[in-house]
Amino acid sequence: MKNVLISTGGSGGHVVPAKILREHLQSNFNVFISTDLRGLKYLDGKTNNIYLINTPKLNLNIFFIFKIFQVIYLVIKTVLLLKKNKINIVFSTGGYMSLPVCFGAKLLGIKIYLFEPNIVLGRANRFFLGFCNKIFAYTENLKNFPEKLKHKIKIISPLVKRNFYEKREIKIENKVFCLLIVGGSQGAKIFDNVVKNVILNLSKKNKIKIIQQTHKSNTDDLKNIYDKAEIENTIFDFEENFADFINQSDLCITRAGASTLAELSIMNKPFLTIPLVSAKDNHQFENANFYHNLGCCWIMSQKDFNDVNLEKFLDRIIMNKSEYNVKKNNLEKHNFQNSWDKVNQKLLKTINEN
Repeated sequence: MKNVLISTGGSGGHVVPAKILREHLQSNFNVFISTDLRGLKYLDGKTNNIYLINTPKLNLNIFFIFKIFQVIYLVIKTVLLLKKNKINIVFSTGGYMSLPVCFGAKLLGIKIYLFEPNIVLGRANRFFLGFCNKIFAYTENLKNFPEKLKHKIKIISPLVKRNFYEKREIKIENKVFCLLIVGGSQGAKIFDNVVKNVILNLSKKNKIKIIQQTHKSNTDDLKNIYDKAEIENTIFDFEENFADFINQSDLCITRAGASTLAELSIMNKPFLTIPLVSAKDNHQFENANFYHNLGCCWIMSQKDFNDVNLEKFLDRIIMNKSEYNVKKNNLEKHNFQNSWDKVNQKLLKTINEN
């Protein structure tokens, strides 16, 4: 059995796909994971075969030269790790965390596969394109992708956990309109006040339910506010069984991280997305626009995201479901052939062919 190392780290947007890749590959390969300190919190600490490669961010400041030497040290550490575990294949989920691992794999002539969940090609993935065997992506129309290397793209359906496909088959009919608010693994403070105020106003006109993600320090306060207004609610900061929350909801308000949009899409849940304006290369807007062009979601810019606009939007959706139903039907058309087994087969076929 061959040995695979998956390089990840940073936010949940990188680590969650790495965990899903591990789930897809572990029946056919011995799977190892390397991560930085930030990524460890998303991984089960009791799981074996997890290695710490704590890559520094290479900002141009007075510590830049020192960080370069850190990366060189980590490349050497990675080479020894790859040799010791007899790694045959390296997967990278992108980000600067992957630099030592991909450099080490290149030095040893190990096959490299990249994964790009965003619609804009990440900078680390772009750097290693020339070295990799294939890059897995959700579309061949990646922004900033060199035309001469388009042959390296292998299109797959979005990577989501197996239970999202299973939960999709469980139909829940809500008696009241249920709204899911997701800020992503980093949270979204801007959502707290705007959404809270709108929900309090809407609840005076409509019976609604709220499932909302917020920072751990804010969960009790937010819950108390909704309880006082007699609004049925579930408040959370992180939920391993996120598929249950999506399945219970009618509509989601979210940032535009690739993993969250993939999960909502697979479960055929229409969503309003407010792309993070500070996202590198405007990749969150491009992620959202991909689904918007398919007629599956709404986009609201952060500058327009306020109490008045959000309340008008939700009033319109709750009072007249025709627009909502069009989005839901488009999602179902987009996803009807997507399945865990098809993604698994494509991943394994590509690896075995290359």
